[in-house]
Amino acid sequence: MTQTFSYSDFLTRLDGLGLFHMDLTLDRMAAFVARHGAPRFPVLHVVGTNGKGSTATILAELLRAHGLRVGLSVSPHFITPRERILVDGVMLSEETWARLGARVFEESEGLGLTYFEVLTALSLLAFEDTGDDAGVDVAVMESGLGGRYDATNVLSPTLTVFTPIGMDHMNILGDTLEKIAEDKAGAMRAGGVAVSAGQEASVWDVLRRNAEAVGSELIPAEDVLYYSRANGRVQPGKLAAPGSGLTVRPMRDLFLSLPGLHQEQNARTALAAFHVLAARLRLPVFEETCREAFSRAFIPGRMQMVTDAPGLPRRLVLDGGHNAHGLKALATSLTADAIRPSTVIFGCLRDKPLADMLPLVRAMAGDARLIAVGISGCERALGAQELADMLGPGTQSAPNVIAALADLRDEGGPVLVCGSLYLLGEFYTTHPWLLKRDAEPGGSGRSNL
Repeated sequence: MTQTFSYSDFLTRLDGLGLFHMDLTLDRMAAFVARHGAPRFPVLHVVGTNGKGSTATILAELLRAHGLRVGLSVSPHFITPRERILVDGVMLSEETWARLGARVFEESEGLGLTYFEVLTALSLLAFEDTGDDAGVDVAVMESGLGGRYDATNVLSPTLTVFTPIGMDHMNILGDTLEKIAEDKAGAMRAGGVAVSAGQEASVWDVLRRNAEAVGSELIPAEDVLYYSRANGRVQPGKLAAPGSGLTVRPMRDLFLSLPGLHQEQNARTALAAFHVLAARLRLPVFEETCREAFSRAFIPGRMQMVTDAPGLPRRLVLDGGHNAHGLKALATSLTADAIRPSTVIFGCLRDKPLADMLPLVRAMAGDARLIAVGISGCERALGAQELADMLGPGTQSAPNVIAALADLRDEGGPVLVCGSLYLLGEFYTTHPWLLKRDAEPGGSGRSNL
């Protein structure tokens, strides 16, 4: 199989496992790691509800800018699974995926790995096998949807990073914020260290209780340092006092390339986690290098501004906020940047907290045109007309985002597309160049960030 197994063969086998199939246990991945061997590199585990991809991306950029070879594993993907695994910011080739995919299926024979588990196993192999036998120096691994039973949780992380925890995946993780926090808190390890973004009081209670129970150190990011996205300044927090072993020097002009007011917290969390790790690895932290990392961080579909792209409205905003917390953050960022959409295109999955989300969408639209869309090929998505009826009088509908945008080509905008990463995936399928920073299809069109 190793000699004849192509990337297409790998995708066929992977898709046959079912993208949304889940069976919450660590047994299969633990068995795979036992067969294959534990990672030879430190793993940084990013867990939470919102901001995981952005936080993981910023953290990876900080590590890479300081001279480390960095593996980054994120999810979901928009067009191809290859987006999920990066080494120093670069996707692996199809040939590499085919070769490593064949190894994963061979080494996991009889274990019955799920879709996400196969990709987690493949990332482990990819970060060991970078083409020169050296492997990565460190891996940043974003969890899937949980913590305690997430496939990434068998890798004994050196550092756990919590992003904001909110209401999402309630049918799997629990129907209260505390139950969801309990699941995600399960990512902490005995003798480990965790850095957390700001949380609701009830979430802090759960995290602290679990940290004490397992013997893990829990560090609030705001106690490590203060960061202002507006002026780009960093100041040490109370834990970075002289003699503490944690050094945070004041910095200036760390201007983050990622748009959105909510990215301030993601950047602070990533920078705090980086300083905590650097102190333990005795890695020097340089202001200019942090500045470089912040300036080049990019992740598509997070309040991404697109202007003058061919065949699209003149101004387009793409955001994958897919729960109430994410939509609130989007609304706050739009207001802060004085962006008032002329049209809002919204599509979402059926199993989301719709009672909390839909009023936020209506409020964001205000007097603007609101178009409900379906998501082609996504079995979990609400149908366009069903969603339009739920959003209320005056809501228009279109089969999908491509059809909705086709009627808005001459609109000045800004047109906002939001509600689901799978919705954006359908968009990027026809506009793949916008997955790259400063993309210019055929010499025209820009993704400005």
